This record gives sequence, C-alpha cells and structure tokens, in this order.
Amino acid sequence: MSRILIIGGGVSGLSAGIYARLCGHDAVICEKHVIAGGNLTGWDRGEYHIDNCIHWLTGTNPKSKFYKMWNELGALGNVDVYQGDTLFTSEYDGKTLSLSRDISKLERDMLAVAPEDEKEIKRLIRAIKTVQGIEGIGGENHDEKITFFDTVRYAPRLLRYYNLSTGELSKRFKSPIMKCFLTSFFTDRFMSLAVIFVFAHFCADNGGIPKGSSCAMAERMTERFLSLGGTLMLGKEAERINLINGRATSVTFRDGSAIPADYIVVTTDPAVTFGKLLDVKMPRFIAKQYKNEALMRFSSLQSAFACDAADLPIRGDFAIEVPPKYKMRLRANYLIVREFSHEKDFAPENKNIIQTMTFCDENTSKKFIDLRRDKKTYASVKRHLSDVIRSVIEEKFPELKNKLKCLDVWTPATYNRYVASEIGSYMSFAMTSKFRPMRLKNRLRGAKNVILATQWLQAPGGLPIAAEGGRLAIKAIMRKERRSFAY
Repeated sequence: MSRILIIGGGVSGLSAGIYARLCGHDAVICEKHVIAGGNLTGWDRGEYHIDNCIHWLTGTNPKSKFYKMWNELGALGNVDVYQGDTLFTSEYDGKTLSLSRDISKLERDMLAVAPEDEKEIKRLIRAIKTVQGIEGIGGENHDEKITFFDTVRYAPRLLRYYNLSTGELSKRFKSPIMKCFLTSFFTDRFMSLAVIFVFAHFCADNGGIPKGSSCAMAERMTERFLSLGGTLMLGKEAERINLINGRATSVTFRDGSAIPADYIVVTTDPAVTFGKLLDVKMPRFIAKQYKNEALMRFSSLQSAFACDAADLPIRGDFAIEVPPKYKMRLRANYLIVREFSHEKDFAPENKNIIQTMTFCDENTSKKFIDLRRDKKTYASVKRHLSDVIRSVIEEKFPELKNKLKCLDVWTPATYNRYVASEIGSYMSFAMTSKFRPMRLKNRLRGAKNVILATQWLQAPGGLPIAAEGGRLAIKAIMRKERRSFAY
C-alpha cells in the first residue's frame, strides 16, 4: 500500500482521495481552507443560502458515462435530483425562447418563434439528437446508443458546427430571437459544438441538480472519503513539493511541517503548481494551451439578492439584455438571472433568493484582482455594481422594484483569493471554434511520482472533468505499480 498525498480538497482532490482508498492506498488530502469542496461550495448570508457552483450537473442520467463515477464518489446515490423544465430563457423584442428539457417541445418552440429558420432549426435538432445517440442517452427514454457505423454516418451533422463559434452559428439564422438564444447564455465566442453538447445532455435528463446543490454535494463527497478511512487535513496549505533526484519525497506546508509520501497528486491551478509548489518549468503541453487562440480564460462577476416576494416572474435562468446605459458599467451584453425556487431551504418562507452572473474576460478579471489590493475602493466598486445590477433587474421586472436587497457580490478576485486561481477562473479554458478538447497527460518529466489531477488538463474544465482527473490520477499510479484498476 502506497501513501498518496493530495494537494487540494476540491472535487479533483476528493475524487483522487476516494479512488485511492477504493484501491487500498493510504490517502491524505491537504486543503488550505476550513472545509473541502473547492469551488463546489456556497455560503450563508443571514437566513439565505448562496450557491456558488452547480447550474447543471452532467452525469445525472443513469445511462450516462459519468453517472457511475458520481455514485462511486458519493455525490448522487439515493439523492433526489431536480430536473428543471428549462435550463435558460432568452428574450428579444417581446418574444421568449427557453431551452426546454423536452426536445420535441424545444423544436416546436423554435419553429413557433422563428418559422423562417425551419431548415437551420431542424439541422440543429438533428445534431442534438446525434450527440445524444453517441453519448448513449438518445431516444424517448434517454437510454439508446447509436452504433459506430451510425456515428460515422451521422458525423457530417456535427462537423458542420465544428469550425463555428456561437456568434458565427447565430448568423446562419434569420430570426433575432434565435440569434439571441444562441449567444445570450454562452456569449458569441463559445464553441458552437460545445453548446450543442450542453443542449443534448440537458434534453436527455443528464443535466439535473442534486438536492442541496453545491454545498450538500461537497459534504457527501467529503463524508464518502472519510468513511473509506481517508485522512483530511484542513487549514493545511502546501508551500513546496520537495524533490530529490527528480522524485518527490515530501511536501512542506505553511505551518512549517512536512509530510512524506510515495506519490503526490496535485490539483491546483498550473500557475500555482509550476514555479511555486514545484521547482519545475511548466510543461510545454500545458504552456501551449495558454498561447492557443482557440482557448481563452474567463471568470464572472456575480451577485445575490434577497427577494421579498413569494412568486417570481422567471423560472430557471433568464438572460436579460443589458440596457445600453448600463453596458459599459457591467461590461456585458447580457445579465444572467437565476432563481432557486426548487431549493426551499435557501430562503425564508414566502421569500426567494436570486443570483446574477456576467462573464469577465481575462483582462477584466485581472483588473478586479488588481483592484482588490485597495480594499476600500474594491468594496465601493462592488456596491456600485450591485446597484447597477439591481436597476437592470427592476427595469426588466417592475414587480420586483423595492423588493431586492443585495446580500453579496463576488468577482474574479474572490476566486483568485479562495482557490488561488491565477485570473479567478472557476473552470479551465473556454473553447472557441476550431478546437478539439483532448485530455492532456497527467505525468511530468523531472518529477516522477507527481501526478496532475487538475481540471486544466481538459477544456472547458468543470465538475465532471475535475472528478475524472482525480480518478485518472489514481489510475496512473495503479498502472505505475502494475496493478489493475477496476474503476
């Protein structure tokens, strides 16, 4: 039995720890914060609970490839999963269009608001169904998988979207509401094929939300690790991985202690891993990602409001087009507003909590991080932004006027501080067009027994990729030890 020390107690770290214990290894997770979970978290503000992470969880359909993994990690099991009727809603000139979970309804709704785009709509629906078949979640019961020959046969349905961004795809449609629908939630720079995958999974009951959302899921995974006999060390911040002759021998922590290990699994942002934790240059296979024009880093400006209303004018996520007078201040064309009526414990009875999000590019994210050095100015800017966001919401939904109270505002600087992400990213690289999302290798030259388990090994990151990274790290260790891996 080997001793595996895991740096970081987020989803990747918890996954690595659980699979290490399932394989009989001694597993120690060291997490710098007082709770595990990383970005899979939330927090309370008075009687309200703010959820930080899950908008949808890929892998909630029992026939999907990630479902087994989530069960092994204790994330799902017998937990109720909320499958919303819609994922998000867009609006243009009085018309609304929602991403319905019922793909037949989605097609009907598209044709109803954009009959002039019938040809492109039917092509889009065929592409969505093709992805479902490839993923094994096709058909009426979301459990059918197409054959290899059908995959080859239907490949042209998907290839026509491969080189397109969402903005470029939207230009194939004549209707303004269809253009808005394809760009409001994902921006106009995202890879259109990746968006089709999101549509396909949500329309196959494979994008639900486990009961309790982010915090509850992190707690279940933590309990799973501990129940298997793993060791979780909180408030334990790694400072340096010690190498002798190209092999890691131990990890030194900020408190001055050092822990020896046979293997080190690292889950941190590459900017933290290389040059800080490890005296090893960032490998070319990772460094080249930063220079790839088909990839980009991003973060978000987010806020939460207590809402003194029992009923809300929206369900799920709603994309509000930001009025021109506010666009420069928010640096965004759309404000995503999200409600949590499916989580009755998140707000007092007859009240609600709503959260908002606008995407930030890398330069804007860096400006927030720099701004936080002057905490007084940073706090003032956040108050101003919360006022702007409230105004946008109230102008769109007058029935909410004087019923919103800001609970919190968090920015890329929050993620930079909390999870040491260089520009405040909570996922890895966002995919634009002309990119093939291959997983990078998790082994390093110059550090033989250090294994990477970070979501940055595969764009666009996120919970399933992070969890899969932890699993594959342990698989690599088992292979190195010439032992079978049953998971």
